[in-house]
Amino acid sequence: DPLRTSRNPRNQNEVVHPTQFRVEAAREGVHVAISVSDEGGGIPPEELPRLFRKRAGPGGGTGLGLAISKGLVEAHGGRIRAESGGPGLGARFTFTLPAAAADAAAPGVGSLGRLIEAERPDLVLLDVVLPGTDGIELMRRTRELADLPVIFISGYGNDETIAKALELGPADYIVKPFSPTELVARIRAALRRRDRPAPFVLDQLHVRYDQRRVSVAGRPVELTATEYELLRVLSQNAGRVLTYDRLLRAVWGGRGAQTPGQVRTYVKKLRHKLGDDAASPAYILTARGVGYRMPEPGSGAGP
Repeated sequence: DPLRTSRNPRNQNEVVHPTQFRVEAAREGVHVAISVSDEGGGIPPEELPRLFRKRAGPGGGTGLGLAISKGLVEAHGGRIRAESGGPGLGARFTFTLPAAAADAAAPGVGSLGRLIEAERPDLVLLDVVLPGTDGIELMRRTRELADLPVIFISGYGNDETIAKALELGPADYIVKPFSPTELVARIRAALRRRDRPAPFVLDQLHVRYDQRRVSVAGRPVELTATEYELLRVLSQNAGRVLTYDRLLRAVWGGRGAQTPGQVRTYVKKLRHKLGDDAASPAYILTARGVGYRMPEPGSGAGP
């Protein structure tokens, strides 16, 4: 009901200060602006610059509502602002959000893959809840995401959902609400890990990603481009089981025939060059019927 009324507590039949709210939406370039305005008490001009900061409110309140709203809007690529002519002249709150493309109402593997190929992003923010699908399934099925840092954003903080998402190997998982400062910090951390990955050391196996050098017990190991890429993907996901499908997408992409047998053939070659005993491997372990994993350095995890 756009008309809200309040009653005088000393006279339940007396209606005072009716307040009417108006909600409007308009296109602003590549954004949609949604405004909520009223004819209520208004806001003093000196309060407007401080309105969205965390502050103590009347009666001991924390005044977090507008600060949280600002964080949520900005996390989705929008902005929020407030306007008022002053006390007694009402107020208007407006927030913007990126307008969805015509084919983005129900995002799918094809549209996301085309977008990644066209834009070539350094990092992808992916919401877990999407119209018609979910971000976890979308990441599982979109091969273009296999070698990109992905940060999941979700309102779901339960262990089961987080574990399901992390199995795919994203860079991070952030639960709403969060501040813009936290989001930027996590993005920077993910990009640093991508740009300057630390060397991988597992027993006598050393992988220098920045130089594409592999050695075992100090002996250089010559690998083909595909063999190195397979080792890189496995080692950078050490501790996780990577399915045949995930390895095929990450290493081969859309090139050539894609079968689990192809993965098994290259793992056999890679083990041989690393001196890894297939009967009792130390570096590349088999998850029977599923895929492969490498032990996490220092974990002591074996077959």
